[in-house]
Amino acid sequence: MDSKKPLIAAIIVQITYAGMSMLSKAAFASGMNNYIFIFYRQAFGILFLLPPTIFFKRKEVARLSLGEICKIFMLALIGRTLVLIAYALGVNYTTAILGAAAFNCLPVTTFLFAVLLRMEKVKVGKASGMAKVGGLMLCVSGILVLAFYKGPFMNPLFNYHLFETHSHSQSHASPHKNWVLGCFMFLISSTSAGLWYVLQALIMKTCPSPLVLTCGQTLSSSFQLFIVAIAVERDPSQWKLGWNIGLIAVLYCGILVISLGNYLSCWVIKKKGPVFLAATTPLNLIVTIIGSQFLLSDGTSLGSIIGAILLILSLYSVLWGQSKERNCGDTQNSSQLPVAAKEEIEDSQLNQTSISASKC
Repeated sequence: MDSKKPLIAAIIVQITYAGMSMLSKAAFASGMNNYIFIFYRQAFGILFLLPPTIFFKRKEVARLSLGEICKIFMLALIGRTLVLIAYALGVNYTTAILGAAAFNCLPVTTFLFAVLLRMEKVKVGKASGMAKVGGLMLCVSGILVLAFYKGPFMNPLFNYHLFETHSHSQSHASPHKNWVLGCFMFLISSTSAGLWYVLQALIMKTCPSPLVLTCGQTLSSSFQLFIVAIAVERDPSQWKLGWNIGLIAVLYCGILVISLGNYLSCWVIKKKGPVFLAATTPLNLIVTIIGSQFLLSDGTSLGSIIGAILLILSLYSVLWGQSKERNCGDTQNSSQLPVAAKEEIEDSQLNQTSISASKC
């Protein structure tokens, strides 16, 4: 059962992220400001994260060095502030389904940064290396299809939806221009998130527990996003929260996404590494497609479906290449394993040595 816990946690993360995509789209369509929304969700998140962090991990918080605090602040800037702003703009300009589809290139961007930082290796002369390179090419192809080919539009299966999601912002510019801009925002978001996953895995080798890291990043991003939101929107009426979908979306993101989802993602990365978590992103797309049929009135286009298929193929091409290398006994990557996995291997090797010594 313990071996399945990271997989179960990763599935919960993707389901909560799918809910975030749909509710965010509904909140933006109701007229809520993008920047104010993402600030409020981080602010509500820190309200739920701060008490357990102080109660359970206050000693680790007290031991944080200035260098570790700076690392957490910069990690929040890359993986929370930049990712959230770009993703929110992308969802606002396109659809929640496209947002979930675009994030299927996250495993590929994560793998690419892992290669650049020498956490992963590519052997182009072998089948595993060719699969990884082919996955990167499929990822680029999927992104281009999503951005520049829409094709026939397919209406939702159901005529009655909980939320109408025809955003007001889409009437001020041509739909094609907004679509391309939204796809570009998704590219920025998924690229930054891939870098964030890899840097998070590196920082957690020396930095504190996932709870402290999650709380520190949420607090840092709350401050960063408040600066951005107050600079963009100074009308006090836009900052008021009413009893509407905006409040529901903020509470959902603050409680489930920020507190639960982000903590579990840190925990999974610590146990299994960044690529393992990124590999579960297709579930996000599946849940979003099913949920959007009931909750949202967006519909989808043929280009979105083709692009999503290409991104999923790119994902599993990279994963197949990695599994092929592991099955071939590539022990050179043992130093690149997550901290917990590396400790398990060292313990098993130590036990085997003691057993052989006792036999002698």
